Amino acid sequence: MGWLTKVLGRRDRDAALPLYDAVVARARAPHWYLEGAVPDTLDGRFDMVAAVLAMVLLRLEDDPHGAEPIAQLTERFVDDMDAQVRQIGFGDMVVGKHVGKMMGMLGGRLGAYRDGLAEGVLDAALVRNLYRGIAPDPAAIAHVRTGLIALRTSLADVPLPQLMEGRWA
Repeated sequence: MGWLTKVLGRRDRDAALPLYDAVVARARAPHWYLEGAVPDTLDGRFDMVAAVLAMVLLRLEDDPHGAEPIAQLTERFVDDMDAQVRQIGFGDMVVGKHVGKMMGMLGGRLGAYRDGLAEGVLDAALVRNLYRGIAPDPAAIAHVRTGLIALRTSLADVPLPQLMEGRWA
């Protein structure tokens, strides 16, 4: 039994798999890396998954029944990051530390994107978190900003069962 399960209780770990797979597929869409100039590196892919995941988590935060799906989706993220870190070659002794750091990074990005969307100033959060402080061409930032805002807006109208199945327009 993992530490997260001990803290959060036993959950259906597969319930959020279709949604998590849809998040990763959306984050891997070539336009983010081409028109959006997101670096197509391990860090860039993590940052893009975190950005798309943040939009989905923000949608779930708005749902009165979103707490359980948030926990399930977050557990899926932890499972994926654990597997990725192990695949890179990190040993058991440091995997937890790296996954914990990634969780902290996701939390920071979630807060930054939440604030940026609320205040209408998402660009600074994107430069800091998606581009790691190095601003690309303004058109690239505009592409990513527009895409993430459109995603966040479109998710608002998706019923929770459909969202959990990973089906959104």
